[in-house]
Amino acid sequence: MAGTFSLQIVSPEGNVLKEDVEFVVLPGGAGELGILPNHSALIAGLDVGVIRYTKNGDIKRAAITGGFVEVVDNTATVLADTAELAEAIDLTRAVEAKERAVKRLAARNNEIDVRRAEYALRRAAARISASSDNK
Repeated sequence: MAGTFSLQIVSPEGNVLKEDVEFVVLPGGAGELGILPNHSALIAGLDVGVIRYTKNGDIKRAAITGGFVEVVDNTATVLADTAELAEAIDLTRAVEAKERAVKRLAARNNEIDVRRAEYALRRAAARISASSDNK
């Protein structure tokens, strides 16, 4: 093993994850960010998407809805708006949320908050992706 570093994911609900990992890929605002052990100091904004991290050779996932990452002293700390580990995601509920968002967007009337519906769709898609890839 080439080494590990600490990955912490925190949301307003509390600590979601604290693990020593070999690699992490984060959904950055301008594309994916890859972090390896001994990465240089970094602060970056995160987008809605899936965090993929490798622990003991196994790829694991978590869905987030944006936030920030700070990398310093071999620790990557994700401060997420919301975060769910793949194994905690209710796939049926996520699929239903996606279907509701698609219906809202298809209606496109004055009563629909389009930005909110698009955000709900992106969040549901991230949750589905994290959960589906995990199985």
